[in-house]
Amino acid sequence: MRFTSLNEWLAWQERLHSAEIDLGLERVSRVLHAMGLGKTPFKVITVAGTNGKGSSVAMLESVLIAAGYRTGAYYSPHLIRYNERVRIDGQEVSDQLLCRAFDHVDTARAQIPLTYFEFGTLAALQIFFAAELDVVVLEVGLGGRLDAVNIMDCDAALITGIGLDHREWLGDDRERIGYEKAGIMRPSRPAVCSDPTPPLSLSAHAADLGAPLACLGRDYGYTVQGDNWSWRGASRRRTALPWPALRGGIQLQNAAGVLMTLEQLCADLPVTQGQIRDGLLSVSLGGRLQVLPGTPTRILDVAHNPHAAAELVKALESMPCHGQTHAVFAMLKDKDIAGVAREMSNAVDVWHAASLAVGRGASSGQLAALLGEGGGRAVHEYADPQAAYAAAHRACDAGDRIVVFGSFYTVAAILKLENHPALTNTSAVQV
Repeated sequence: MRFTSLNEWLAWQERLHSAEIDLGLERVSRVLHAMGLGKTPFKVITVAGTNGKGSSVAMLESVLIAAGYRTGAYYSPHLIRYNERVRIDGQEVSDQLLCRAFDHVDTARAQIPLTYFEFGTLAALQIFFAAELDVVVLEVGLGGRLDAVNIMDCDAALITGIGLDHREWLGDDRERIGYEKAGIMRPSRPAVCSDPTPPLSLSAHAADLGAPLACLGRDYGYTVQGDNWSWRGASRRRTALPWPALRGGIQLQNAAGVLMTLEQLCADLPVTQGQIRDGLLSVSLGGRLQVLPGTPTRILDVAHNPHAAAELVKALESMPCHGQTHAVFAMLKDKDIAGVAREMSNAVDVWHAASLAVGRGASSGQLAALLGEGGGRAVHEYADPQAAYAAAHRACDAGDRIVVFGSFYTVAAILKLENHPALTNTSAVQV
């Protein structure tokens, strides 16, 4: 084995390929073949989208576990521990299991260069193939058509909300981005879209493939009924459903897509009303409108594009605050910083802009320059999110709140500072 610790493996993988992102399936397909991973021994659900895919993966995973299926789930990215990316029956796999899988990938790849994400995806598949699972839920990392996850032929594809992000790789408009997301569909296999206004490219690609596509508002839908909600499909209705344990009104949109996906697979993976209820009530995922215990109120959200920021604003409006809202804000410089700032401008009273100490991180000065263009709000600069968070704490009066957002890196920095787990269940699978 090249390394014996998880941190050594990960640090080496970051340097293995000359580019952080190198979209394409040729190299990973060659390595997958060399690994001897042939016919898939489990059902596969692949989830793509700009926003909501992590939440949708978490709900699918939670409901399927509640239904008694042995379930694997692959997430990207992680917040605190790399192990968050690979879960079996809701539990993160152990360092030892990951290291063994990395060694298997390393042996099979020979001299083929792999990116960090490609290496991790192949390792996750190695773990899933060996674990005697019934179903695996895979979250696409970037796009869909050329993402490493797409080497697997899915039994059902779920495409969540589509917005403008990763434009340098996916395109400058929703039609081009929708086409890339649609790349996870397979001929004659069911596909679901939970975006209420899907790009035309999505339906066009489904028609070209012969993939039956169910769209929110056309083929299925949901209705809020007080403290509960109901869901309808072509041949089934589910009523008196509980709100998902994940916060935010957008989660009903995500949950509706999840239920439609499960409905499409009901012949092979049937689930009952009670199992859906249990799964929705027990789902957990860090950094999605995550409220930390104690005072002042502290809300953490990984929103890092305008579409996600708009949903964050809606959520904040539904959570009354009697004082000021302090924003701890840090982003990557290749994101739409100005667009996110515009969406959040009326929801924030005081900005605490922080630099991110990663290669793609924006400086606090870059953020402050864009925030200053809006005028009317105090903007303070800090070296990192933790310093900004500490300053926001000191500035808070009774009734004020702190909202941390802009990047997974931003939220992770605060979770580490608070020594708070990103996910509820952190026991490790040792298989």
